[in-house]
Amino acid sequence: MINNMIEFIKVFMLGVIQGITEWLPISSTGHLLLFDELFPLNASESFLSVFTVVIQLGSILAVVVLYWSKLWPFKSDKKEMKKSFILWSKVLTASIPAAIAGLLLDDIIDSKLSTWYVIALALFVYGVLYIILEKKIKFKTRINSLEEITYLDSIKIGAFQMLALIPGTSRSGSTILGGIICGISRPVVAEFSFFMAIPVMAGASLLRLLKSGLGFTAIEWVYLLLGSLISFIVSLIVIKALVKFVREHDFSAFGVYRIILSIVVVLFFSFR
Repeated sequence: MINNMIEFIKVFMLGVIQGITEWLPISSTGHLLLFDELFPLNASESFLSVFTVVIQLGSILAVVVLYWSKLWPFKSDKKEMKKSFILWSKVLTASIPAAIAGLLLDDIIDSKLSTWYVIALALFVYGVLYIILEKKIKFKTRINSLEEITYLDSIKIGAFQMLALIPGTSRSGSTILGGIICGISRPVVAEFSFFMAIPVMAGASLLRLLKSGLGFTAIEWVYLLLGSLISFIVSLIVIKALVKFVREHDFSAFGVYRIILSIVVVLFFSFR
């Protein structure tokens, strides 16, 4: 009984970590890896690889709930309906680069790149880039609403999202900074980045579930549901907080955090 409670606490914590780090530009992969090394879940490696991807569904659901009025296309107002369909078409356009790259490279990423040293390197390199881009270079803002984002802008942001296929990079960080580089205001590109997560993360979760064969035990299904639920609740809070944060602050603090975390990862795995 006590052992079961400990495992449920670990699942709870993994859901919290996912809900926080999925949206902040600090890499969910790096944090989940560290937690699993410190407090490994008593489950098979194959299940863990599925678990860390599938609990993203909770994070996606949080976006849908928070932005339902913008995302739901079947409205009575034809003008608003058209705006939603156009928004979805841009989101799906932005998702194409990462979707293609993900399908082609999924096995390579799992076997070759999902290592602590790749994650540590990505944390460090992108931490430095965040600081340089935010403190040394000023990008002119030309887009201040979702409607102003063009299909070409969508493709450009989608190209930045491909970078996040490298573990330790951060999908939200890549897309938000990519949008800023393209001249999109922080609050607008943050929202667009949230929307881009829906098809990409849903597709990745579905792909991983199909590959698994769905042959989970009853307790593993409980782990998946609990982790997704916690991820959903935490994501609701974090998304609101991040939208408020990006209106007034840049990402340089996250850059510093990433550099520190990369050093922690290297030290931990080098001397364990």
